[in-house]
Amino acid sequence: MSVAPTPSTSTAAPMKVQKQITLPLSKAFEISLKSIKIRLSRSLITASGILLGIAFFSSVYAARLFPIPPNSPEATSAANRQDYLAVMALIVCFVGIMNAMLMSVTERFKEIGTMKCLGALDSFVVTLFIIEAAFLGIISSTIGWFGGWLITCIVHLFTDGPKAFGGSFWLGTLGQLAISVTIGLVITLLAAIPPAYRAAKMPPVAALRTEV
Repeated sequence: MSVAPTPSTSTAAPMKVQKQITLPLSKAFEISLKSIKIRLSRSLITASGILLGIAFFSSVYAARLFPIPPNSPEATSAANRQDYLAVMALIVCFVGIMNAMLMSVTERFKEIGTMKCLGALDSFVVTLFIIEAAFLGIISSTIGWFGGWLITCIVHLFTDGPKAFGGSFWLGTLGQLAISVTIGLVITLLAAIPPAYRAAKMPPVAALRTEV
């Protein structure tokens, strides 16, 4: 009586090793917020750029909420100059944020390399930087809007008096708040994309060997 040979362990199908892991979004939020707290000085530098840019933008357009003399060439010319300066301020703000984020990536070479060696996906690394940028963008844009709006209101309170603060003023204020925060958030996210991509594509071994 012949016995069928049992399959050898050497011929068994090899087991697949999971090389990368997927972490929940809540973990990404936790790591991002902790990173902001640890690098508070760097985070403040990044936030100050968007804060000042949005503050100037807010002060320029908050002045449009107050009545201006009709058919005034001087007022129209001044408004055009202010529009130009506001746009240039946002462009400078964009460049400053990108530079600050690139420096943040450079400071975190070893941290990024360690996460990737432990199996973090490239998308997870990108998510970390996007969450940090979004958080800083929302907070600093809100503070910047309030600062620019408040200064403009104080100036017009002394020049025009309380009568200038009508119902249309407060309705326009809410609209400008939404616009300012949205612009600040978009600028911050766009400025964070190149640094986040650079961090995600960094070879883990090269990142661990880098001396900062």
